[in-house]
Amino acid sequence: MFSKISTGRFTGRCSDDAERLRAALNRADAVVIGAGAGLSTSAGFPYGGARFARYFADFIRAYGFADMYSGGFYPFETPEEHWAYWSRYIYINRYMDAPKPVYSDLLQLVQDKDYFVLTTNVDHQFQKAGFDKQRLFYTQGDYGLWQCSRPCHAETYDNREAVRRMVEAQGFVFAENGDLRVPDGAALKMEVPAELVPHCPKCGAPMAMNLRADSTFVEDAGWHAAARRYADFLRRRADARVLCLELGVGGNTPGIIKYPFWRMTYENPKAAYACINLGEACAPKEIAGRAVCVDGDIGEVLHALRFS
Repeated sequence: MFSKISTGRFTGRCSDDAERLRAALNRADAVVIGAGAGLSTSAGFPYGGARFARYFADFIRAYGFADMYSGGFYPFETPEEHWAYWSRYIYINRYMDAPKPVYSDLLQLVQDKDYFVLTTNVDHQFQKAGFDKQRLFYTQGDYGLWQCSRPCHAETYDNREAVRRMVEAQGFVFAENGDLRVPDGAALKMEVPAELVPHCPKCGAPMAMNLRADSTFVEDAGWHAAARRYADFLRRRADARVLCLELGVGGNTPGIIKYPFWRMTYENPKAAYACINLGEACAPKEIAGRAVCVDGDIGEVLHALRFS
């Protein structure tokens, strides 16, 4: 149905595309935000590079992992080592604060609008920035939740305190700002004590992350409630001046955000579509007259919208 068009790079405060996006925000009666991994990357949460090396140097030496994401699929020989890796992964991506104010800048731009957020991100940064929990749908899960690996029941469990104990048992200490550091001269352990390995409280099976990877993903009561709120938001604004604002969505799962946003814009003549994505900003020619595509760093663009 759709063929794509794209635009040039965002080059600063006076970008024509950024000004068109500002105008689209001002005109909109409602804003539906679709957020992907690029938003958290812009906020300072990359999964590779220096950040990965800072917290996983021992795993990199042992296994040659290129980034956190690929390491998460490694078949560790023991659950104690598996949870050593994953507890660090969870803590730095879920319980530490993003170093850049990208999420808070976004909130400042939409807080006076009727908004809703659909996101494939699982790092909880929207709520930490102050977004209304009742206006969020984390469709792919949450790093802060565990579930039964079988699963024997459709409940999820908060993992904050368990993860902190695992991280501390490896030799990390917690800084006042919540960051992790290693005492001078100390060597980290690449496993956690057996008694910290989580098991399902109902059937005793190993616990797993509540992340959508296969058919075992648990959609708990909170997930279904958020899905209903999102569907209701879209239904009640089907004929309104809605801005579909897509931020940092790649090509891995376009059927969750990108394609539905294109379709919503196409079917509603009052709607507009906007996309901010470094290197991947595009829209179909069928909605080109109501589309704004900004090829640039999301944080820089949002900052320019707030302060220019």
